[in-house]
Amino acid sequence: MTALEAMPAADLAATLSSIESVQVASGMIPWFEGGHCDPWNHVEAAMALTAGGRLEAAGRAYEWLRRTQREDGSWFNYYWPDGSVKDARVDTNVCAYAATGVFQYHLGTGDLGFVEQMWPMLERALDFVLSWQRPGGEIVWSVTESGRPESYALLTGSSSVYLSLRCAVACAELVGAERPEWELAAGRLRHAVVYRPERFAPKDRYAMDWYYPALTGALEADPASTRLDERWDEFVMDGLGVRCVSDQPWVTTAETAECALALLGLGRREEAGRLLAWVEDQRDPDGSYTTGRVYPDRSTFPHEERSTYSAAAVVLAHDALSATSATSGLFSKRGLPAGLDLDEPDEGVAASGAQSTSARVNPS
Repeated sequence: MTALEAMPAADLAATLSSIESVQVASGMIPWFEGGHCDPWNHVEAAMALTAGGRLEAAGRAYEWLRRTQREDGSWFNYYWPDGSVKDARVDTNVCAYAATGVFQYHLGTGDLGFVEQMWPMLERALDFVLSWQRPGGEIVWSVTESGRPESYALLTGSSSVYLSLRCAVACAELVGAERPEWELAAGRLRHAVVYRPERFAPKDRYAMDWYYPALTGALEADPASTRLDERWDEFVMDGLGVRCVSDQPWVTTAETAECALALLGLGRREEAGRLLAWVEDQRDPDGSYTTGRVYPDRSTFPHEERSTYSAAAVVLAHDALSATSATSGLFSKRGLPAGLDLDEPDEGVAASGAQSTSARVNPS
């Protein structure tokens, strides 16, 4: 596969099957067979299945979310395939991401009934997440089983929540609901991401903190491109892909594909295509993708791990590269309502329900 060449149909089918084969009877999609599941990566896998037309499997994945949602609107951090809880911490970004998945499903199918069915779940989830938004706009990344919030926010998680909030507002419009407090919360969150880096724990060595503000649309096009350019040589190993962390020669599939998504959202198709061509070094003959490899010896790390979320990120990036499917414009923000511009917010105004006191996607 070369730059800007779409994944062949047979290869795409094999990759989708590698994800679907790991899904258990309940609808849960673990990281790998016998491994644990977290709701964020579960949704990412469901989004890949949706983009690839595996709608029955995707629908079962969202039904699992709906059935397992806790009364307060949250989900636990990690579950075992039998449904038992591995980690009872609650990650706010993980809880918000359901909105991104539901909106993407609607883009792919036009099924308003599905959004209406999932709306109560989304409403509870987003209200829970925003109950942990601080007066400065950032969102506490997690809450312990006992209900104690962590003392800090994460840039990756808060950036991802920003995209989820915009998707949630779009879903609200589809069902005829008005949630202006969500729009305000998204504007305040974007302001924190763009203008208040000191409000987030320093995680500069993680690639996700580098590209997520660009991927999710929190940064506008020019500053987003500048951000990617400034640290490109730190995170990108030429011909191989994107490092998970800047100080190790460990190239990871998901980070490479997600960085390609960020580039595609900025119209930088040639660079995105190169990353996706390089990531094929991570592909297994059965269509699955290794989580990552350490170079120069190409050893897999974690050892022999092939993860559903890694395969899903590749599928979503190729879907965006195609620019032809109904779902391909999600990360270019097509179909999403415009976010509020709060360049000069009143710092004394807190979002509705804010307290003073985000899985793989949050380097903790």
